[in-house]
Amino acid sequence: MTLREAQNQVDEWITTVGVRYFDEMTNMAILTEEVGEVARIMSRRFGEQSFKNEEAKHDADLGDELADVLWVVFAIANQTGIDLEESFQANMRKKSNRDSTRHKSNEKLT
Repeated sequence: MTLREAQNQVDEWITTVGVRYFDEMTNMAILTEEVGEVARIMSRRFGEQSFKNEEAKHDADLGDELADVLWVVFAIANQTGIDLEESFQANMRKKSNRDSTRHKSNEKLT
């Protein structure tokens, strides 16, 4: 699936099942909430925090939470007229040109 196809799939779902887009600020708040859920799992699974109980540990689906983040990003892109496929490719070109030697010469990374 391409980024464009994913954006189209989210748009189709929102305009049929979801009725309409939430406003941009609501979606920004939802994105923040979803990123917080990713952070909660990461801090417990890979960081120093622990899960409160075994049930919470088993319910912590990092893949699902990351997919929620992507879903909201696609929704925001749709409603603001951003083609993420184009933007992503341009961003990769920018990073490749700007950082072509930066990380290889960073002593902290060796």
